[in-house]
Amino acid sequence: MLNITVNDIVKAVNGTLLCGDGTQIIEHISIDSRSSQGNDIFVPIIGEKVDAHRFIPQALEIGCVATLTSEHEQMTGEKAWIRVADTIDALHKIGRLCRSRIRVPAIGVTGSVGKTTTREMIATALSAQKKVFKTSKNYNSSVGLPITLSEMTNEDDIAVLELGMNVPGELGTISDLASLDMAVLTNIGVAHIEYFGSQDEICKEKYTITKGFHGKGFLFINGDDPLLVKYKDLTGYPYVLYGTSADCEYRAENIRTVEGKYQFDFVHKNQTVCVTLSVLGHHNVLNATAALAVADRVGVDVKAAAKALESFTGFQNRLQRYEIHGYTVIDDTYNASPASMKAGLEVLANYNAPGKKIAVLGDMFELGKNAPQYHYEVGKFAAKLPLDQMLLVGKNATFIGKAMNESGAACEVLIMERKEEAAAYLGDHVQEGDVVYIKASNGMKLKEITTYLQSKEK
Repeated sequence: MLNITVNDIVKAVNGTLLCGDGTQIIEHISIDSRSSQGNDIFVPIIGEKVDAHRFIPQALEIGCVATLTSEHEQMTGEKAWIRVADTIDALHKIGRLCRSRIRVPAIGVTGSVGKTTTREMIATALSAQKKVFKTSKNYNSSVGLPITLSEMTNEDDIAVLELGMNVPGELGTISDLASLDMAVLTNIGVAHIEYFGSQDEICKEKYTITKGFHGKGFLFINGDDPLLVKYKDLTGYPYVLYGTSADCEYRAENIRTVEGKYQFDFVHKNQTVCVTLSVLGHHNVLNATAALAVADRVGVDVKAAAKALESFTGFQNRLQRYEIHGYTVIDDTYNASPASMKAGLEVLANYNAPGKKIAVLGDMFELGKNAPQYHYEVGKFAAKLPLDQMLLVGKNATFIGKAMNESGAACEVLIMERKEEAAAYLGDHVQEGDVVYIKASNGMKLKEITTYLQSKEK
């Protein structure tokens, strides 16, 4: 935060200072009562199961110098207590206050799949010639975005902000806080469809990222996504298409693999630049194309940006490779949707390995009443791939196996009751030269399988 005091926050949130020093400098926002970076203000979130107001004493004890509260009318003490009507609304107002102090242009990234990887690739490309601020961790939500904004400084040249959504209205709200200059729309899938009803409605909601433009902005739209193209004129803001089709102004052409790495020609007007990727997955060609399109738009030399992208090897729990006792584990357990699971299975199918290709798949969440059908469709897709073995964990994951069996897939399908059973099976059966791909929604905690295999003695 930039020179923000308790009094500044009281004014911004239309709150009441119950006690404490109004001139106290606030440097960080904390939503975790177990940690403090120093001069934090604690924001107690009222969740479905836990009201964090009960953790205020703990937060103040470990180092927070101020706290918001919507449940106290009178307090005494040296540390500042600020009474507000609603702590999340107040958090948004603090985020807006922080952003108002920052003059750095910002690029928003949203989409159903690949937001984080695209964010990281854009930041990597821009870092060739600019000092880049980017969203840390997964602070891309109604709660996380204000924290991200509080970490920005005027020392950066440009910011790359990831913006997610879980429910209608959320994306437009946080985009407005972010004050964006440009935005990238990656794709439209079925994640969170239970809250929106259809992919068309999801697509329209994704375009509300333009609420962050405040009258002036520019869009980068995936021209290979039919829904994004269908609604490309919805907002009235100028845009360019990126992708592989002929009508994309920024294109990836001549996509090939060279020594196990994806390579393609990035084409824009009269310029063609050869790009080599170190990250797994054909879908990352599109993500890289978006990154290079943004780089070109903001004045970064495309050749320098492409060189920087070659150093990008992925992000935590997203197609991360581990070599364990002579076999390979591809950990893709951060989250899952039908589109990302299919993309990951393609990575496994195309992986150059002398041994077996083994998929470990778990349930995908937030798919609504049609969740079994979405899992079944993944199974139909997987049945066409050259896989050797599939381990399935979770109630809905069994529909993947059902589709595999009904499609006559040669791949052996094993149903596991628990992730621990899958981990033990792999520990006993995986051999040197095998490659194991692990994917599910984060709540399935299949990351623990990777951890188990890493800890197991040879």
